[in-house]
Amino acid sequence: MSLVDKCAAIVAMRHARTEVTTASFDTVDFLSGIRAGDIMVLSGRLNAVFKSSMEIEVEVRAENPFTGERRLTTRAFVTMVALGPDLRPQRVPEVEIVTEIERAREAAARERRRLRLARRT
Repeated sequence: MSLVDKCAAIVAMRHARTEVTTASFDTVDFLSGIRAGDIMVLSGRLNAVFKSSMEIEVEVRAENPFTGERRLTTRAFVTMVALGPDLRPQRVPEVEIVTEIERAREAAARERRRLRLARRT
């Protein structure tokens, strides 16, 4: 979980170009274990930008160091919030949505956000 959080933070900082903090882990799906000796490969992707928050999708793969075979072990959706110099939420730049896949990811992120905010009330 700690590595997933760090990966999400790096993606968010690279987009917002400022400090960020974790607001929530929406979903964490553990699909399979990682064996001792496997190499963990983490990849993060920015799915959507809201006002000061961003949804980052993180995938963790286990790589066999001898064969190079990789398998998906974990997928998580993390909400990060950009922080200004006063450590208060700061507006983040929009993300350019180009492909249909990106549109679908953004729409799914907006729905996850809607459900998350509805649970708070």
